[in-house]
Amino acid sequence: MLFKGLTLSALAGAVLAQQATPDLVTLLSNQTELSNLTSYLQLFPDFTGQLGGLQNITLLAPNNAAFANLLNSSAGAALTNGDTDLITALFSYHVINGTFANLTEQKFVPTLLQPPQFANVTGGQRIAVYADGNVTTFVSGLLTTANVTGEALNFTGGVVHIIDNVLLIPQNVSETATQLNLTAAAGALTTADLVEAVDHIPESTFFVPSNEAFARIGSALPNLTTEELTSILTYHVVNGTVGYSNLLENGTQLPTLEGTNVTITVEESGSVFVNGAKVVIPDVLVANGVVHVIDNVLNPENSTQTAPSGDSESGTPAFEGASSASDIPFTSGVAQPTSTIATESAPGATAASSSSAGAGVPMQTGAMGAAALFGGAALVLNL
Repeated sequence: MLFKGLTLSALAGAVLAQQATPDLVTLLSNQTELSNLTSYLQLFPDFTGQLGGLQNITLLAPNNAAFANLLNSSAGAALTNGDTDLITALFSYHVINGTFANLTEQKFVPTLLQPPQFANVTGGQRIAVYADGNVTTFVSGLLTTANVTGEALNFTGGVVHIIDNVLLIPQNVSETATQLNLTAAAGALTTADLVEAVDHIPESTFFVPSNEAFARIGSALPNLTTEELTSILTYHVVNGTVGYSNLLENGTQLPTLEGTNVTITVEESGSVFVNGAKVVIPDVLVANGVVHVIDNVLNPENSTQTAPSGDSESGTPAFEGASSASDIPFTSGVAQPTSTIATESAPGATAASSSSAGAGVPMQTGAMGAAALFGGAALVLNL
């Protein structure tokens, strides 16, 4: 009888707990700092209802200030002009596949953004997560950051984290290179007629040299044939592997599009090198993978080059005898950045793997039917 009484008590407690947990719409409506978001979502009851019906998700909800800033920006034009593909993509990128009430270490968590025009990677486009003390930061496209404000809020399908900025969908490689002021790389891709190929190749890792890296070997560049430049640039692309920093292991050799391997070195200090080039800004998310900015141009004719000995603050040039140029190569006529991005303050900048140790990719146990819900323009929103 006592056992039966305990069982009934436990069952009653579980029922009360379930009743106390609101559904997603109720939860959002009760948060005054999300009134801008909820007012907008009310325009789309079908969309909101389907979103609320998902299970095992984490919703990142921009607060009032963040949502107002988005609506007043050029990036927010899609929300007012009725671009249904982008509206759907934007909201799906704020839904993490899996329930994460407490994010205590860096991860690259998969979202429900899956259409290949926005996420040409397997399992949904990722968001990078960094935890520093009591501050949890999400990093999205173009190194856009958003911090969690307050505690996680439970609802029947998972949890909600309120954030202070709207996440930006990762752009293609060429646009990302331009906006991060990697204009030499962008210009070199144009010169070699590789922009279309690099922007659309799926599931890839891109080691992109900085402008200073191209300038450092300026004398070696003007006389390159198109074939030679193509060989150099494709040596910076690893296809078939999205090598987020937590997946780059010491001694790993990765096959490139050029056909020759690059070698990863992870030093005790946490610095990461690709052959002799140091990763200075890791984990820039792009539509079809990830970019790591490096401080030297890689040379397929010098594929055995290794990282400098000791705890070096910089890599070593791979083009023997080359001298620097006064101007940045390949930038004549190249579009300039339209926004200012503080890449030096990007999480992990200049010490790539120091922020990547122990970071695992969570199990992808997302909601049933999520792909159908967020599959491009499958869900029609009428403005």
